Amino acid sequence: MTGVRQQQAAQTGAELKAAAIRVFERTGYLNAKITDITAEAGRATGSFYKHFASKEQLLQALLADLLAESDVSAMRPEHKSDFADREAVRFHVAEYWEFYRRHRTVLNALQQAAIVDEAFARIVDEMMEPDQHHLAEHLVGLDLPGRPLVVASMFGVLAQGFAAAWFGKIPDEEAIETLTGFIHRGIGAS
Repeated sequence: MTGVRQQQAAQTGAELKAAAIRVFERTGYLNAKITDITAEAGRATGSFYKHFASKEQLLQALLADLLAESDVSAMRPEHKSDFADREAVRFHVAEYWEFYRRHRTVLNALQQAAIVDEAFARIVDEMMEPDQHHLAEHLVGLDLPGRPLVVASMFGVLAQGFAAAWFGKIPDEEAIETLTGFIHRGIGAS
């Protein structure tokens, strides 16, 4: 019986997260209400609070899901770690571009929440820190314009900003090649 309840709870949590993404896409994170999310999921408002203490906690759960997905990508055999190799940079840029395609609603929600809530921004930074360190490891040994962790952070901000500005406006291949070339030259690897 406990296994069935756990499955039902997991299903409800997943439905609430999926509903939240649809609501965020329609109204934006800041305008979304918990009642909008529960109505979208076809659930009572009280069910939300059995899974999440707040809208911010739900967004943290969505970020945890995204980070788990990116960990799987990092395990792919094509994943190379030497950013002196342009193809290693291109792999990361292409992976991010596709990741942005799949998750831009959540990524935008995270950005909106971080802008208005400094404590939430710190939580996001802490959750993202292992990924930043992983990316920084790819930069060790290169003649960088700054410390590897700082340059890795710049890589992330640049990729996110570029995707937000150009996604859907230029062909994917052009976007990936442009960003790859810019980053590869910027880290002094050309």
